[in-house]
Amino acid sequence: MTVPDNLDDGQPTPEHMLGFAPFSSISDVPRGIVGGAGDLQRYLPDESEIITEFGTAYGEAHAKSILIGEHSVVFGHPAIAVPVTSIRTVARVDAEEGPIRFGIDGDIIGIDELPERLAPLGEAARVALREFDEPEEGVLIRIRSGIPPAAGLGGSAAAAHAVIEGIRAFVGGELSEETRFELVQTAERVAHGNPSGLDAMATRSRVPVMFHQGETHEVNVGKPFWLVIGDTGVRGATSDAVARVRGFVNRDPARGEDLLNQLGELTRGVQRLLTDGDVPNLGACLDAAHLALEELGVGHPATSELVAAAREAGAVGAKITGAGCGGCVLAVAENAEIADKVSQAMTDANGVATWTVEVERN
Repeated sequence: MTVPDNLDDGQPTPEHMLGFAPFSSISDVPRGIVGGAGDLQRYLPDESEIITEFGTAYGEAHAKSILIGEHSVVFGHPAIAVPVTSIRTVARVDAEEGPIRFGIDGDIIGIDELPERLAPLGEAARVALREFDEPEEGVLIRIRSGIPPAAGLGGSAAAAHAVIEGIRAFVGGELSEETRFELVQTAERVAHGNPSGLDAMATRSRVPVMFHQGETHEVNVGKPFWLVIGDTGVRGATSDAVARVRGFVNRDPARGEDLLNQLGELTRGVQRLLTDGDVPNLGACLDAAHLALEELGVGHPATSELVAAAREAGAVGAKITGAGCGGCVLAVAENAEIADKVSQAMTDANGVATWTVEVERN
């Protein structure tokens, strides 16, 4: 696996630096934060700052949004993702005698009692402790997240990263990027069955990345633009959406292959357009990708409503982002003023939350 240079530096953030109170409920994390692709750096402590005190350590990761290439990436085509660093998950790891336990939404849950939707957290803790030859016991891991679950924003991968980094800091160990990736992928397989690896990379990267058949490369951005991400509030399972696409391909192999190839070509075109700073044609490619994803079976009336509202408000393009079947959409705006209008339009169209990200020139 090839990894990019621009990764978060592994310095997790103590809770007092994050601007919220100690871990209580996920639901009270504020939404609608506006931030650029490099915003995480202002939250990271100086390398000399002590971040493990009195048997406590922290790990964190951020959300991501797939600009283009979801689903086709599973079939060997490229995909491009953008970090959303203003939405984060934090894990706090404390020493505690007995079996591994998790603190989530105010409840303390033993690792063997985790519900199925939280099983990837348990797997992340186990594989991290094994990696450092530590017994699978003796820690309490509190999770706090602003990333909505099952929304296509990489929440499970970010949580796995946060847990693994917290345990790494707790035991004082070291992890290569390749090993870290494989540990997150192990947890992601519990969540999604056959993850491409894109989320595992994008939720740690500080810059837009292209992921293709296990290799990740930084994507050059020649002109800044704005992404507005809208959450429909409709939740579904990534594995179900992947199964829908595979079912379409199995029923109609010729058309399925055509649509997947189309998504692959659109993704390569988007890479060139990003480098050239051609935002209007970038938007047109996203519109085309949205139509392909809908035909593959991962559309939903709620995503269609937000996409239409974004275009009406001045977005140059809009599409499903992530697995689809609900979840989130993204829209591209050429400036902050239009982005504000798109955000309001999504809210008026029954979006439950929006986030605006400036994708900076690099």
